[in-house]
Amino acid sequence: MDVAGAVRVYGYNALWRATGARRAGRALINALGAPDEELQVLAGIFLVRGADKAEPLLEEALARRKHLPEVITILADIGNPKYKPEFRRLADDADPAVADAARDALRVLEARQEAPASS
Repeated sequence: MDVAGAVRVYGYNALWRATGARRAGRALINALGAPDEELQVLAGIFLVRGADKAEPLLEEALARRKHLPEVITILADIGNPKYKPEFRRLADDADPAVADAARDALRVLEARQEAPASS
C-alpha cells in the first residue's frame, strides 16, 4: 500500500467528515481512480460510511462519468433505491465495466428490498 497516499486519504476523510469540505470529499472521489487498489478500497469505505454526505458527491461523479464502476458500486452499497433508473440505463452502457457494475448494483438493491426487515 502507498502509505503516503493512505495518509492523504485518511486526512481527506477526516476533513470531509468534520467540516463537510466538498474539496476533501472530491479528493476521496478522485482516490477511487488511484493506481493503488487499496487506496481505492479505502476511499470507497469512507464514502459508504459517509452515505448521506457522500451522495451529492457521488451523484456529481455519476453525471461526469468519473470512476463510474466504483461510483455505481458505492451507491449500491449505500442502498438508496432512487438510483435504480440510472442503474438500469447504465446496464446497457457501451463500457462493459460500467454495464457490469450497473447490473450488479441492481441485484444488490433488489436483494436489499427483498430481505426481511430485522427486528
